[in-house]
This record gives sequence, C-alpha cells and structure tokens, in this order.
Amino acid sequence: MLKRSLTALAGLAAVCFGAMFLGAMIMTAMPALAEGLKDEIAPSGKLRVAIAISPAGGAFWCTRTDGGYAGVPVDLGIAMAAQLGVPVEYVVHRNSGEITDAAGKGTWDVAFLPKDAERERKMSFGPVYEVADATYIVRAGSNVTDFASLDQTGIKVAAVNNTTTMRGAEAHLKNAKVTGYATYDEIFGLLKDGEVDAFALSRDQLNALAKKLPGTRVLDETFKKTITAVAVPLNHPQSLAFVTKFMTDALSNGTLRQAYDNNGLKDSPIRTQ
Repeated sequence: MLKRSLTALAGLAAVCFGAMFLGAMIMTAMPALAEGLKDEIAPSGKLRVAIAISPAGGAFWCTRTDGGYAGVPVDLGIAMAAQLGVPVEYVVHRNSGEITDAAGKGTWDVAFLPKDAERERKMSFGPVYEVADATYIVRAGSNVTDFASLDQTGIKVAAVNNTTTMRGAEAHLKNAKVTGYATYDEIFGLLKDGEVDAFALSRDQLNALAKKLPGTRVLDETFKKTITAVAVPLNHPQSLAFVTKFMTDALSNGTLRQAYDNNGLKDSPIRTQ
C-alpha cells in the first residue's frame, strides 16, 4: 500500500514537473517571438509611420498641428505603437506616391494608404479600412456636366501625382489630358485660377473642396473606388501578421471608429468593401 502511494506521488510529481517545464519553455519562447517582431517592425526602436500631409481630409490624409500631426493614420499609429511598447515617429511625405516610392528604402515601417495592383508589387497590404468613390470636380464657369462632356480633347484634368486616383483617371479618360502634381494645395490653386478644368479625387474630399471654391461642381458619376488599407514593406511576414490582427481588432473594438471621430469624420461610415 505504501509502495503504491509512493509510486503515485512520484508519478504526480513527474507530471507537475513536466507541466512546469513546458510552461517555462512557453514563457521563454514568448519574449523571443515578441522581440523578433519588434526587430522586424520597428528596427530603429520606434514605429515609423508614413503619413502624407494635405488639408484634403478623409481617412488617409493628415495635417500639421501645433503639437505635431493629426489624422486617422496618426491615431492608428499611436495605438499600434502602444501595443508594441515602442515610441511612434511620423515620416512625412507630400502624397501616397512618395510613400510608395520609399517602400523599399527602409525609411518607414507601417503606412495607411490607397492600394492598387501596382502598389501591391512594392508593399504588402493588410485589411482595408476605407472605400471611397472617386470622381471629378470641375472649375467655376465650366460647361462640363458629366463624364462624357469632360472627356474631350483640350480638357485639362489634374490629379495628385503617382496616386491610385491618377492612374484610375488616366485609364478612364481617353481624350482629356491628365497631369500629375505633387500636392493637393498646388492643384487647389490651379483650379481656383481656372488653369485646369477638373481635379480627380475622392468624392467626400471634393465635396468639401467645393464649399471653398464657389461655382465649382462635383460630377455625379464615379469612375473608380479608392481602397485604403494598412501596409508594410515586402518580406516582413511578422509585421504583416501583426498589422492584420491590429486592424481587424481596431474595427471591432472601436479604435478605428474613434480615430474617425477624432478627425472630423463622425458622420462618415466605415466602409471596408
């Protein structure tokens, strides 16, 4: 009887030791995995978030403030860096095309920008967090009323250079000439002065622009859907897995909604398709 009891106790001790050993192995492995992720997604010790500056608004563009920057990507970057346990740093660009061109240069770690097939060859995209309708605004005094009257020889259409919207406009218009410019502000001035006939951008942003330029008109039709998503440089599998989970959670736990609300988009629904 005593022998059986001792044997049972010895077996129980072995099981407990095994469980403790396995637990210790898991606890040891977890910091290594986290450290590996930080090394990949924040090699500088900071999470470098690429942003583009413009007064256009929406869920992609950011603005300068007295204390730094504001915008949906700014708020998402803060939350993402906090989850990683690293500081956040913003890497400023003039437009999404510049962010794309820098994707292979190691200057940023995470970006939130419109995607298309060309960009998917240069970076890896996670979940979509905004879908917007792209159209055109025409200058004050223009006789253009729809896409057919816009797509005529001699019509000058502006777009932000090397963007998904510019490529969409170039594919859409067969006769009008599409020209890229570096910044929204530059195009605003050209449209105001009547030096271009139209400006291609997302509808919500053009509706806001129309309020600043009396006499301009946003066309009713849509020529493409602009899809905005989180992105990381190519060949960063841990980073992609992390940002994918982060954005999936942000959609369900209210983080994304709060970022919209904080940046003048309280009345804007979150469209992911």
